[in-house]
Amino acid sequence: MTQEENILYAKRNIIDYIWKSAKLEGLSVTFPDTEAIYNGYTDNFMKVDEVVAINNLKHAWQFLFETIDYPFDFPYLCKLHQLVGANLVLHAGYIRRFDVSMGGTTWKPELPNEFVVRQRLGELSKIENITERAITIMLYCMRSQIFMDGNKRVSMLAANQIMISNGKGIISVPIEMQNEFRERLIRFYETNNYEPMIRFVYDSCLDGILTQREKKLTPELPAEDFFIKVSKENKKKKIR
Repeated sequence: MTQEENILYAKRNIIDYIWKSAKLEGLSVTFPDTEAIYNGYTDNFMKVDEVVAINNLKHAWQFLFETIDYPFDFPYLCKLHQLVGANLVLHAGYIRRFDVSMGGTTWKPELPNEFVVRQRLGELSKIENITERAITIMLYCMRSQIFMDGNKRVSMLAANQIMISNGKGIISVPIEMQNEFRERLIRFYETNNYEPMIRFVYDSCLDGILTQREKKLTPELPAEDFFIKVSKENKKKKIR
């Protein structure tokens, strides 16, 4: 995709991405709830923290679209977290200064060191393959637990800024794959083995399109107006 096409596709599906991201973090919101909150409607049965969390994701995505050409770095990551964690997370936008425990494992992340995080993000940003770069940075940020909370949300947003700016699609964990994603993520935390997790994300958690230009090269695919969703078979091909 071109960057413009990727942005358009992301915006058309933004409520779905926000809902799936919220569910991955354990929020109990439904898709209709998410849609209502996104459009400015709430009722007395919605939890205040969940309303804030959905609105924060909305604002973070808006910032991402507005800054799609910004180079990804540590300050950009902190700004995303400031938006994601506003009125929810202690010291939103600032590196974690306290120990945290991880659910489902006895493994604990070390306290992050800002110099080390900056250096590591710089190294990972040099990975030539863009999709691999985005997924690796996402996994590194998740495992490092750079912030007090909301690390999965902000890590995925950071990865999607890289993906969308280069027309590579969107990373989003399908609802039916979220339990497996969490289980695999725990194993990744414990082993620090990137390869199986990268492959899983690539095979199961990418959303994208083929344009009419590509359609001409794949006449066996059924036509749909302007966009054609990428099939599972296409997702399993070698990362380009």
